[in-house]
Amino acid sequence: MKTKAELIPECPVATTVQLIGNKWKLLIIRNLLQRPWRFNELQKNLEGISQKVLTDSLRSMEADGIITRTVYPEVPPRVEYALSELGESLKPILDAMKAWGEKYKQNNEQTGEKR
Repeated sequence: MKTKAELIPECPVATTVQLIGNKWKLLIIRNLLQRPWRFNELQKNLEGISQKVLTDSLRSMEADGIITRTVYPEVPPRVEYALSELGESLKPILDAMKAWGEKYKQNNEQTGEKR
């Protein structure tokens, strides 16, 4: 069985895509850049995500060190998800994606095309 280090692609772009390269992980990170969120808040905000996909995504990102999971000793228990320092370092990537998406949408509006 391969170790975690052996599963990381040689190409740095492929590594990034492997860690955050799906729709839901990117949208979870987008939300967590604002503030810590609880599970149900994320599920309500991310329209269309199933409980299983959200759970799997959060577990994977926690295992990869991108997010932290904090359980508060309350009744009922309260759990919050937040970006780790590593997760916060993804902000420039999401900012660049946002700027590109805005430019793309603006270009399509100007040319009258729908894609």
